[in-house]
Amino acid sequence: MKPTTITQLLVNGDCEASRRHRLNQSIASLAQIGKLSNGGVKRIAYSQEDIKARNLVQQWMSELEMEVRIDAAGNIIGKYPGKYPDAPALATGSHIDTVPCGGHYDGAYGVLAGLEAVRVLKENQIRLDRSIEVIVFTDEEGSMIGSKAISGRVIPDPEYYRRPDGTDIQTCLTRIGGNWNNIAQARRSSRDLAAFVELHVEQGPVLESMSKQIGVVEGIVGQRRFKITVKGKANHAGTTPMQMRCDALVAASQVVLAVNQIGNTPGQQVATVGKMEVRPNAANVVPGWVEMSLDIRDLSSLHIDSLLEQLRTHLEEIAVASKTQIRLNPCLHNEPALAETYIQKAIARSCQKLNLSYTYLPSRASHDAQELAQITDMGMIFVPSEMGVSHDASEYTSPEQCLQGANVLLQTLIQLDSEISS
Repeated sequence: MKPTTITQLLVNGDCEASRRHRLNQSIASLAQIGKLSNGGVKRIAYSQEDIKARNLVQQWMSELEMEVRIDAAGNIIGKYPGKYPDAPALATGSHIDTVPCGGHYDGAYGVLAGLEAVRVLKENQIRLDRSIEVIVFTDEEGSMIGSKAISGRVIPDPEYYRRPDGTDIQTCLTRIGGNWNNIAQARRSSRDLAAFVELHVEQGPVLESMSKQIGVVEGIVGQRRFKITVKGKANHAGTTPMQMRCDALVAASQVVLAVNQIGNTPGQQVATVGKMEVRPNAANVVPGWVEMSLDIRDLSSLHIDSLLEQLRTHLEEIAVASKTQIRLNPCLHNEPALAETYIQKAIARSCQKLNLSYTYLPSRASHDAQELAQITDMGMIFVPSEMGVSHDASEYTSPEQCLQGANVLLQTLIQLDSEISS
């Protein structure tokens, strides 16, 4: 029996053969492309597996009678026309490329849930006032060139996008129907898109640890990355007395502890030293040089600035005490992308209506949504990741959880269509 009103619509429809929801069947079907022996998925952007998956998604879009096009950045854009097709559209979507050994859900879930939302509307012969676009973004796991092209923030030097195997970006984009020479034409604005809502697996342990079914994302954290260099003095490990050493590794160890300390101060920030190189790296030599990475993230740029000032003070004290020189060199600076309050409220109301528990949390990973936030209003919905695992073959979100997130997405799009149109 069909729902009597649009606000009662749900993602539904079991496959008779498998008794599994269509959404989860489509997730499983897509995961067959690039399937690895350990159950994981390898669909590197621009690869034959990626192209095959892109073709399948376009086929599904066409079966839904969506208007399908590929822009100059290779983004696949499927449009389900609304009653007023010239009005700015509501957009959703994510990516279908993976890391070298990824799971079934990262990115692909958001794309396929968007298609399922369209499928439900089509089955019920419903058109929203605004069109719905489902976007498959190009190379999210690498350069994010797809979403960056839409936001107008592509770096103009093609060498920046050369692949690890040496393939140039011109060749890569041509493979998938894009065109580097016209990439500026992929840029869009709020005149095209009224809002963008991305549904994604959390890729972290928070929702599961809190026993919450849905995450209402407050924003995508800002990220600063630095190279920390510690210069001491290499010397003989046997003949140099302890009190006369300028041991760069000892100083570096204290730096790691200082980073951990600021990461554990009040707030939602995270701070990580994940990479270290020691020279001369010999068992019988006092280390004279260490280089390490620093990654620090938070929703507030001001808070990150404050934490970095604290760290600089620690570094100065460590350098004096250890008789070393310590330098902090910036490598990456990404500003936070905040989710619009009214979209967060629409997601929360959808959860309440569906009797789903929810909490507010930041996204500490990068997503295409952070680029879309540069041109339109943005929101994100999270569903739990079992044990917080992602970017791995063991990545798992249950069929029920996938269905719950898709229903929140559908109801949120319906709400936004009504609110933005009013």
